[in-house]
Amino acid sequence: MFESDGRQQVINQNLQTLRESLSNVVDALREQQSMLRLRNISLPQSIIQNLDSVLAEFNWLQTRVGEDAHELDQLRSVAATTATINSSLDLDAVLRRSMDEVLKLTRADQGYIVLQDQTSGELEFRIASGANGANEFQGSRSILITVINSGKPLLTHDALDDPRVGGSMTIAHKMLRSVLCVPLTYRDQVMGALYLDSRHASGIFGDREQTLLMAFANQTAVAIENARLFQRVQQSLAETIQLNELKENVFESIASGVITAGAEQIITVFNRAASEILAQPSEAALGQPLADILPISPEVLEESLQIVRQQSLPYDHQAAVNLPARGERILNLSFSPLQDASGITMVVDDLTEHEAREERLMTLRRYLPGKLVDDILDIDRLSMGGERREVTCLFVDVRSFAQFPPDLRPRQVMNLLNQYLTVATECIHRHGGIIDKYMGTEVMALFNTRLNEQPDHALRALNAGLDMREAYLQLYAQEGVQPDPHYYRVGIHSGVATIGNVGSETRRDFTALGDTINLAHRLLENANGGEIIMSQDAWAYVIGVHHGHKPTTYELRPHEPIKAKGRQQMTTVYDMYRK
Repeated sequence: MFESDGRQQVINQNLQTLRESLSNVVDALREQQSMLRLRNISLPQSIIQNLDSVLAEFNWLQTRVGEDAHELDQLRSVAATTATINSSLDLDAVLRRSMDEVLKLTRADQGYIVLQDQTSGELEFRIASGANGANEFQGSRSILITVINSGKPLLTHDALDDPRVGGSMTIAHKMLRSVLCVPLTYRDQVMGALYLDSRHASGIFGDREQTLLMAFANQTAVAIENARLFQRVQQSLAETIQLNELKENVFESIASGVITAGAEQIITVFNRAASEILAQPSEAALGQPLADILPISPEVLEESLQIVRQQSLPYDHQAAVNLPARGERILNLSFSPLQDASGITMVVDDLTEHEAREERLMTLRRYLPGKLVDDILDIDRLSMGGERREVTCLFVDVRSFAQFPPDLRPRQVMNLLNQYLTVATECIHRHGGIIDKYMGTEVMALFNTRLNEQPDHALRALNAGLDMREAYLQLYAQEGVQPDPHYYRVGIHSGVATIGNVGSETRRDFTALGDTINLAHRLLENANGGEIIMSQDAWAYVIGVHHGHKPTTYELRPHEPIKAKGRQQMTTVYDMYRK
């Protein structure tokens, strides 16, 4: 390229020297003709005319050579830009540098590369060059849209006087003169446009600039499509990698062993769980025949595979095996055909603990009611987080330690306390409640849990509390005491609570937590001796059981509302009695 530039400079210098020599000859002949006329002698007129014609043609030739040299520079720039565009993955940076070069070659004031979204039709102004730093499009949108819609270039030497575009308010407002816009086309589909304009002079762009811009636009369209293709390939590759990682994570995270083998029964997938269940390292199992890894006889394996091939359906086989590293185990092997029927997938589960558990449950069912065993299983299946459900919670303080005779020994205190706790426990069990816990002299009972589902849970809790009043009167008579007020206090509240297991995997308690439980205990704390305090919410549940009618067998005595901790409103409560 540098040799070509040097030759062009030599040609231009030689042409300029010849032009100057020819011009000097013409000037000299004109001077000689003037001197000869003084002597009445003249040269033939055709000589000077011919020389003037030669000089004019020489000037035209020199201009044409200059134009050709400029066009050659433009073509070289297009070639260099094409190489640059196709050699970089940073398409925006390359297009911006290329656009700057186009502005320099065409003498345009500003240029834009505009892309059209194929789905929404919206325009994206990808590259702006020479636009005084503005990020928005500063040219004629009407020309731009016309070119994109028609797919044909538009060249106007003076947009203000061009009837095709002269009615545009943008052109008049921005005083646009020379405008050149060509489509970006790839495989006969217009993806956008390349736009140039100038506000300072008319006629800046001609056919040569249009050809140049079309060549640049064609290369730009190819580069943009290649960039889009590269982006799609990258995205597909990333999705494939992510999918493979997800598949591997799924295989590694599931508790069941997963094994796949091809048509030749060679293992291709052997996840972590399979390695643990079969006591075989994954690295050692991959690439090995199924018969060498599975702890079943080749005959059983072949029979299972034959059934799957013939029926194209999953087939389960349970086997008692002896694994060298794990001893006697009970395994379930589920065989399934792959979609293309060229291989097999196996899911391996260790049922040893499950079978042992089922055997223990069968033993329990011989001695306990089946419903009770099922309820215990339901509770055991609950997560450590528990479940939300409506319950009624009853708290009773049977007799505070301060009310025990001070001269009793600890053993005597324990025996006396157990008498009072027994009374409360029997009343709670009589009405289907379960004891959640004993806390010193207090008992917490729950109604309507997984162990005792009861639509009338509030009514049951109320009757349990009222039975305690009668039972404690009998206990007082047996002991020969007449406490005033009575020792017992009861608080009852209904609402939604979280019920489930708390503790650890090796030791846990089934209990209830939440505002409902806290408020029930708050009622107990505000009850006086001999009072059975029930919240209005719990009483509403009792009314609901009676289909909205207030039962006539109970007496509700007024009680001062309670301000519970953490609540803004007062809680309405009643002191409950039987009529």
